[in-house]
Formats: sequence, structure tokens, C-alpha cells
Amino acid sequence: MKKEIAVKKAGTKEWIGLAIIALPCMLYSMDLTILNLAVPKLSEDLQPTSAQLLWIVDIYGFVIAGLMIPLGALGDRIGRKKLLLIGAAVFGLASVLAAFSNSANSLIASRAILGVAGATLAPSTLSLIRSMFEDPKQRTLAIGVWITSFSIGGAIGPVIGGIILEFYWWGAVFLVAIPIMILLLILGPFLLPEFKDPNPGKMDLISALMSLTAILSAVFGIKMAVTEGLHFQPVFFILLGILIGWLFIRRQQRLDNPFIDLKLFENRKFSTSLSLNLLAAFMLFGMFLFIAQYFQLVMDFSAFEAGLWGISSGIGFIIGALTTQYLTTKFKPVFIMTAGFVLAALGFGLLLFLGGSFDLFFIVSGFTIFSLGIALVFTLVTDAIVGSAPPEQAGLASSMSETSSELGGALGIAILGSIGTLAYKNKMFRSDLQNELNIADSLGGVIARANQLSADRASDLIVLAKEAFTNGMHWTAGISVILSLTLAFLCLNSLRKVKPI
Repeated sequence: MKKEIAVKKAGTKEWIGLAIIALPCMLYSMDLTILNLAVPKLSEDLQPTSAQLLWIVDIYGFVIAGLMIPLGALGDRIGRKKLLLIGAAVFGLASVLAAFSNSANSLIASRAILGVAGATLAPSTLSLIRSMFEDPKQRTLAIGVWITSFSIGGAIGPVIGGIILEFYWWGAVFLVAIPIMILLLILGPFLLPEFKDPNPGKMDLISALMSLTAILSAVFGIKMAVTEGLHFQPVFFILLGILIGWLFIRRQQRLDNPFIDLKLFENRKFSTSLSLNLLAAFMLFGMFLFIAQYFQLVMDFSAFEAGLWGISSGIGFIIGALTTQYLTTKFKPVFIMTAGFVLAALGFGLLLFLGGSFDLFFIVSGFTIFSLGIALVFTLVTDAIVGSAPPEQAGLASSMSETSSELGGALGIAILGSIGTLAYKNKMFRSDLQNELNIADSLGGVIARANQLSADRASDLIVLAKEAFTNGMHWTAGISVILSLTLAFLCLNSLRKVKPI
């Protein structure tokens, strides 16, 4: 009879440590959203060009996406706690530089440094959880708390940003980071364990550079396709990223000490969970793009009001992430994940009813339900990705999990955004009204320029544009329903015979 190995249970120190590392995770996602509200004020102060403004907003997430895998691998080698504390110190200093930037270029540079520091936070904290919580049930709950911290940050970012901007200058939104990072730097050395690969081998810098270039090129091409359309330049960068990625894989197959151990992908649990993570992020971020616009452009909410109603998504994520561990005591994880995708399909399905008298009910309930369902999936696939990797490769596995989310989100915005835009344009071009201004590209463009028409014609044009935008949203929601149900089936079929995750 096989003897079971006793697993060490986490104690008070580990749970307090989890609370400490949850803080920078919350800040990480806040920094992705909080700047959006400050754009009008910083634009007035710094007067950036349109290209500079785009880089101010995008460069943080862009740098994070490219650096996660190299920095995750670095954390496995030098120590995950050490990397986290270095990242926290750099994040705090870069936040001060961003807050007091006196030109668009200096703010872009500060945001880029914030991205470098931010790329250390998610993989370091997640891999530390892998070390701190050896018991699978405790680790599932800890990952639920970890995901919740990101959800809270994303939900409260616009709200806190709105409050700060009521009383202070635009740079004050960056100073929120300072006390959190100081707390981490004071308590982290005492509460967090250090863990690194005891036999890391030499880090292949060429592979690290290839990984960085492949991801940056692909994400840059996708973002360019979203903002400028699908022409030669974005296609070039996307294909370049794919080519370098293929060469990167070939190089790993030849190295004695590869940068990424491709044997990880032979583990069905790991590879399937990574794919599900990417596709869940694809749907989530694709719909986030439309819902944020629907609140403000169709329902005429202010940015602050939209932020308040958007908290419903955070509530769904919190409930889903924190109840996952309890559900695993009653049901097999694969059934919970399947149910999560079915719930997501239900939530997306409610968005098909937008355009009537009960818009607020359908958008808030749909937003909450699909966030809850996706939270169940995210918690379990993240647990599976980290748990199925050897402890010495937890940093790399964590960074791959986060990178798949970043790529999935970028693809969701690009592909679902393009489908919604095509549906919008199709409805607009079938009407004679749009020809008066030739501005069928976006609802925001219609609203901004409709004052060139008489009041009656402007009103008719805005109503038409809102209907066209809603039609585009129906298309993306319908595709998300079909994809969610397909993933529910594939999840059940692919993972049912795999060892519990």
C-alpha cells in the first residue's frame, strides 16, 4: 500500500504574508485602470500629441506583457522574494517620477519603468504562494485571495481615481502606490519565505531576448491593429512575433539547459489549463471593452458613474474566487470549471437583451454573472498551472500564466473589438444619415461631431449610432456565449480523465 506523504499546512505567518503580497497585486491592476480618468487633466497640463497620449496609456501593460516570462525565470534563479522586493522599490520610485513628470516624454519613460517593476509583481507573488501553501486546498483558497486582490484593484481603480482627481492634480493618482510599497518593503523580509531553484543552470540570455521580442512584437502588432486597423505594419509585427516565437521553441529543443522546459507542455493539465486561461481572458477583456463604452456612450453615464456600476464585475470576481476552495470540497474541479463557463455563457447571454427598457438590469447582472463564472475558471486554471509545475519552476510557470492572460486579453480586444466595429459600421452604412458626416467609424466620433447638424438630425444620428453600437455588442456577446459553451464541453471532455486539478 502506497504511503501518503504528509503535506505541511500553512500557519498564521503564511496567511499574513498572503495579505501583504495581495496589496501590490491590487495596486498592479489599479495602475492599469486608474490613469484613464486622469487623461483629460494630464492632456491639458502636458499637451501630448495623440501618439504620445497613446503611449502614456498603453506602455505600462505593453512592457509588462513582454517582460513577465524573462523576469519570472530570473526570480527562479535569484530568489522570488528578492525579485519582489526589488520590484516594489522600483515601482515606488517610478510612481514618484510619474507623479511629478513635467513632459509627455518623461511620463512615458516613468510609465515604462512602472511596467518593468509591475512585471515582477504577478509572477513573484504567485510563485511565492506556490512555496508558502503546499496543501492543495489551502493553495486554492490562497490563489482565490490572490485573484480577488486583482479584481478589487481593477474595480476600485476608477472610483479612487475619480475621488483623487476631485481634490488633487492628475499626478496624485500615482502616489497611491507609495504607502503600499513601503509596507511591503518593511514587512516582506520578515513574513515572506525565500525560494529559488537550487540548481538553476546558466540563464540563456539569447532565449530571454527572443522571448521578450516575440511577445512585444505580437502584442504591439495586435494593439496597432486595434487602433489603426489591419494593414501592413500590424500584420508585419504579428507575423514577426510568431516567427521569433517559433525560432524560440526550436532553440529550446536544442539546448541542454533550456530557458523554458518544453516538457511542461507534455503535461496535459498544464497545457490545457494554459489554453483555457488564454481563452477566458480573450472573452473577458473583449467584453470589458464594450461594456465600459456602453455605460458612458449609450447610457450617458459619467466616467465616475460608470466606474461605480463597474464594481459589479469586481463583486462577481470576489464571490467566484473566494468560494472556489469551498466548492472543491463538494465537487471535482473539472465540474466547477465547466459550471464556470456555463455561468459565463449565461452572463454573456443577458447582454443580448440590451437595447430595451431594462438596460441597467441586463448589463449589471450579465456583467456580474460572467465575471463570477470566469473567476471560478481563473482560480482553478491558475492553481493547475502553478501546481503542475515543479517547485523550482514555479516562477516561470506563474509568468507564463500571466502572459497567457495578457495575450488573451489583447487578442480579445483586437478580434472581438473588430467584429463589433464591423457590425456597427454595417448598420451605419445602411443608413443615409451617416453620409452627412461620414463618421461611421465609432459612436464616440458621432457624439463628438453631431453638433454640426441641426438638433433633430443630430438626435436621429445619435440614436442610430447607439443602436448600431448595441448591435455590435450583441454580435460579440453572442460569439462569447458560443465560445463559453464550447469551452465548457472541451473542458469536461479534456480534463475529466486527468488527475484532479
